[in-house]
Amino acid sequence: MTGSSSHAPRLCLPPARDARRGGPDTRTGGPGAPVLPGVSGHLEFPLVPDATASPPPEFRRAVASLGTFRPRPELIVSALDAPPRLAPWTWALSVEVADSTLGRAAADDGVDESDTSGRLILLHDPAGQDAWEGTFRLVCFVQARLEPEQLGDEMLPVVGWSWLTEALEDHGAEHVALGGTVTQTSSVRFGDIAGPRRDDDVELRASWTPIGTDLSRHAAAFCAFVASAAGLPPVGAVSLVHRTV
Repeated sequence: MTGSSSHAPRLCLPPARDARRGGPDTRTGGPGAPVLPGVSGHLEFPLVPDATASPPPEFRRAVASLGTFRPRPELIVSALDAPPRLAPWTWALSVEVADSTLGRAAADDGVDESDTSGRLILLHDPAGQDAWEGTFRLVCFVQARLEPEQLGDEMLPVVGWSWLTEALEDHGAEHVALGGTVTQTSSVRFGDIAGPRRDDDVELRASWTPIGTDLSRHAAAFCAFVASAAGLPPVGAVSLVHRTV
């Protein structure tokens, strides 16, 4: 197993969920777990065979490949429990942008969550699904805080969608059957509820079918997608202003 810096935290991924059994696969972990270099340290996936429901080899290869990319240091990658009943085999992770990266802490707004975050879910159905045009499907959700001047911008949905399509293209993440939505949402708080009085966000939901089982480029593209939604500058550049569209 490849390594990362000795001081990096060690994160254990939730086991692959087998929807056919109605719950998570509780096998213990073993050697050969994939590694996610960078700030998030190791991510482990249990690869010990199970006589009753061992993950298909192609699914294990796909999950392992998701652990080979190196996220930019401003991104925080964490393990998630994959939602059940979406496919026979599922796996998920989350990506958040550190609030200090954007020059202000979330605590300034009275909330504990990042302005920009996303989830990436891998679905696998060995029998395939017609709508997928394959046996794998990647599903993502990204939410980003909007600035006041961005509210009502008619170009926002188009620009928001381009964050994803350009990320996939730039990273060579080959795919088919891409589709999704871009939605502007507003939430106003009343009464004794902590947080800013009003939140305006853009939510991007999308799914696509990757070509092949090496998903490292797709993981990198998803992280680039989240970075664009957060208004992060290209790697190595210095941000002078927050995201504009």
